[in-house]
Amino acid sequence: MEQPARHYDPGVSEPAASPAADRTLVIDLEGALLRSELLMEALFSSPGRMLARFGAGGRAGMAALTDVLARAEIDYAHLPYDSDVLNRALAARARGEKIYLVADRFAGHAAGIATHLGFDGIVTPAELAAGGLPFDRAAIERIERRGTPRPGLKTWAKALRVYQYAKNTLVFVPVITAHQLNFQTLGYALLAFLAFSACASGAYLMNDLLDLAADRQHPTKRHRALAAGELPISSALAAIPVLWLLAVGASLCISPLFLAVLGAYLATTIAYSLVLKRKMLVDIVTLAALYTLRIVAGAVGVGVVLSEWLLIFSLFVFTSLALIKRFSELSMRESAGLADPSNRDYRITDLHVIAAMAAASAMNAVTVFSLYVSSSAVTPLYSRPWMLWLLTPLLLYWFGRALMMAHRREMPDDPILYAFRDGPSRIAVAAMICIMLAAI
Repeated sequence: MEQPARHYDPGVSEPAASPAADRTLVIDLEGALLRSELLMEALFSSPGRMLARFGAGGRAGMAALTDVLARAEIDYAHLPYDSDVLNRALAARARGEKIYLVADRFAGHAAGIATHLGFDGIVTPAELAAGGLPFDRAAIERIERRGTPRPGLKTWAKALRVYQYAKNTLVFVPVITAHQLNFQTLGYALLAFLAFSACASGAYLMNDLLDLAADRQHPTKRHRALAAGELPISSALAAIPVLWLLAVGASLCISPLFLAVLGAYLATTIAYSLVLKRKMLVDIVTLAALYTLRIVAGAVGVGVVLSEWLLIFSLFVFTSLALIKRFSELSMRESAGLADPSNRDYRITDLHVIAAMAAASAMNAVTVFSLYVSSSAVTPLYSRPWMLWLLTPLLLYWFGRALMMAHRREMPDDPILYAFRDGPSRIAVAAMICIMLAAI
């Protein structure tokens, strides 16, 4: 009499069974072994190439798209596998058991995964139900598909990069420098902050989707929610338009002109994710422009005139920080013995040039600030403008410290976030704020 297939329950100990060599472990590929959706993995393995192939085929319809996705080049070695299931499979292999994957679509990719992991083959759910299997049904142990758990708030916060919202506080800079602190201007600045935060989170999700393959080969970016399989790709795709609609709604509460600036920011971000970040130095200029656009948006949102001194100072500051960011990424790869990045037009041998440019941009920013303090533009705004000279050594200290930390490989990917986390940097920033308030 035929015995039913056994189901894996991690809470139940293993009973005595037949010899290992006669046993077979059957694992559902999607929902058990793979912490992602195979269809989405095929689509985002190389989105540009997939669209090009689909367009070149001259065909329409789901069947044509499925055929293109079936021939996608997926990196099986870096897919987000469930570690517990994979360890159980490896233990079964060590005992001499046969291992088969259950897959109901994309048989070619399923077979590729089975071959990469050293499994014996694949079967379909229909074959498993109807018989005709290449193994004895009486000795099957199956790890079945589990219900997809809903990502929690921590996972969403990680995917949306809530910690990056610190950058969006730049929209408050024009209000502070123009000395227009009141409830109305602060309210508009807060709306601008929320709009940029929602817009940026949608852009981060889009960027992570486009960079899935590269992120999974990166020492730190492989821990991102999408790359690690913690957040389903389909959930990210659904969240992107929702976030951008929220950003549009908040922008309309401010002004149509602010919405135009936010639209320019989003368009530049999309262009950066698709093309510009792969262009040498163009990515640096684009990052500096994106930071500066936040300040421009803050001025537009609260209706203050943006000082040309602030604009020039910001461009040099953010160019330096973008160069430090790129230096940190390349130096990390050098320390880890990795090759040149495949999704950036830089080489590890460029480190010295990038470091020199970062230092030069930082010193230019300090020079521009010194010229501003010497100009007549400060007189109407500050009763004690001479106190602003105290900011110069603090700026020199902070830029110098950031460059030194990057050179020592102690700087994270983003120097702006470093300023919020580093103790001496926080003290320097707090001192700058106190000096500015005292100078008013």
